[in-house]
Amino acid sequence: MSPRKRALRLLKHLVIIGFGILMIYPLLWMVVSSLRSEEEIFQAPGLLLKTLQTSNYVDGWTGLQHPFSHYLINSALIALGCIVGNLVSCSMAAFAFARLRFRGKKIFFAIMLLTIMLPIHVVIVPQYIMFSQLGWINTFWPLIVPKLLATDAFFVFLMIQFIRGIPRELDEAARLDGCGYFRTFWSVILPLMKPALVTTTIFTFIWTWNDFFGQLIYLTAPEMYSASVALRSFVDATGSSAWGPLFAMSVLTLLPVFLVFLVGQRYLIQGIATTGGK
Repeated sequence: MSPRKRALRLLKHLVIIGFGILMIYPLLWMVVSSLRSEEEIFQAPGLLLKTLQTSNYVDGWTGLQHPFSHYLINSALIALGCIVGNLVSCSMAAFAFARLRFRGKKIFFAIMLLTIMLPIHVVIVPQYIMFSQLGWINTFWPLIVPKLLATDAFFVFLMIQFIRGIPRELDEAARLDGCGYFRTFWSVILPLMKPALVTTTIFTFIWTWNDFFGQLIYLTAPEMYSASVALRSFVDATGSSAWGPLFAMSVLTLLPVFLVFLVGQRYLIQGIATTGGK
């Protein structure tokens, strides 16, 4: 490699590294600010620590009506219910669209795709009225039950594309062995959908864990708060805000998302790559 090409390659890597540092700077600043005193947080835009204030984590953990573990458990329960709901309902709906023949299939498929472009703000009011009449406000049901009805069209479409890449000869072999549609789905198709299922699990967890709008609307009692809603309690619009404990608990809230993505990134990339190629 010539010196000129080597210099251009080095410059390209330096530019990429610079942009990467610029993108993660807010995250690094939040982590550092969680270890600063209240007076230093907005006075020091840099990443150097003058004092180490570990008490922010203690104050944040015990600073609300319940220990912060209570809100993390609530978020975990909501995320677990949404994951199970999406895996069950979206995979079955995807199998029906990809393998079964029924009247109006193309129309229903088009309607399903159109719902991807439908903003949540359009349906949130009628949904709230319906769940309020059912007495589900201040429960997890409004956040979990819709997932059991395959309402996330993105995951349905993702799984449809993946199933279309599975050879139909496997379905025919299962049918010759006496398998019906459900047995074919359960024993043949579902085990081969692991990358798509893991991709759905990761995205559902991240989106549910980070959701604020929906959880803020349906969870109004402090004991039902999720972690994202509980973080709002540290910010007081009329008085002093506990920024140190807020940043400390924000760091702890981000850790599960980081760990899930770190563990499942191989399956995530594989699921997106194989799905997009069908």
